[in-house]
Amino acid sequence: MRRFDERVLQLMAHDPEVPLALSNLAARGQVSAAHVHITRHLMLQGSRLQELAASAGMSKQAMGKLVDQCVAWGLVTREADARDGRAKLVRFTPAGLAWLQGFQRAVIQAEAELRQAVGAEVATVIALGLEAYASA
Repeated sequence: MRRFDERVLQLMAHDPEVPLALSNLAARGQVSAAHVHITRHLMLQGSRLQELAASAGMSKQAMGKLVDQCVAWGLVTREADARDGRAKLVRFTPAGLAWLQGFQRAVIQAEAELRQAVGAEVATVIALGLEAYASA
């Protein structure tokens, strides 16, 4: 899984449609697989920090640090939650949405590379195994 995430970040670092500042962070190894958790788990309409942490399987404090970094990079914002004035929603910025689209393209390419390297049947077994592992 680590190798797959590293490949995804490498592809994003060289994607001309990913905002330059964010692709430079990926190219310099500043973005880790942990930051990818935000990309994978943040709902398009926004997520509360607690929800984001729970869906990523992380503590609220650890996710808060990642969100702080992503805010500083311009990937996400924290906004008041209209449903609860005490809570904040984490939302993608326009640059963050471009990052998300780059992430989706990179995942598709990395999955195709995996299928080509190990064959379609083995790739399917790997995907099923990872789904089972993630839900355990």
